[in-house]
Amino acid sequence: MPAVEYRGMTLVIPDNDSEWKEYFAAARAHRLILRACVACGRLRYPPSHGCPWCADLGWTWREVSGRGTIHSYEIVVHAIQPGFRDWAPYPVVLVELDEQRGQPTADEALRIVANLVRPDLRPEAEENVAIGKRVRVVFQDLADQVALPQFTLSDEPPAGRVWRLA
Repeated sequence: MPAVEYRGMTLVIPDNDSEWKEYFAAARAHRLILRACVACGRLRYPPSHGCPWCADLGWTWREVSGRGTIHSYEIVVHAIQPGFRDWAPYPVVLVELDEQRGQPTADEALRIVANLVRPDLRPEAEENVAIGKRVRVVFQDLADQVALPQFTLSDEPPAGRVWRLA
């Protein structure tokens, strides 16, 4: 894939990068796919060759809903990358996806990191970010070959207790 510009940074996904090439190709089609172990069936992120739970090397891609719950978050106040300075402060969320919620344990569920954005792809306001709020994946198209999965708040009721840093 050719290099792509994102907020002043060059993103390169080499043609032989089996972990990410197909992931970003699916994202460009607005599909969120993750690797699933053929032995135990567990999904994993980031994509890797070996299953972190059973160590089997067999895997397949599986599409997921892209719906989940904010498990944790951080508000980036000081952007290190110049392209994000006009975004700061902005939220980065750790989303626990519905497909494997609480599995294999409450501490090792399927989680993915991304920016939390509004539907217009600008950062979500800090006061709207809270653990327990429901989110859904959205895709930011960068080029013909690349889109970035991001998350936005959904209208679904929260999962469990909702809380945020005061």
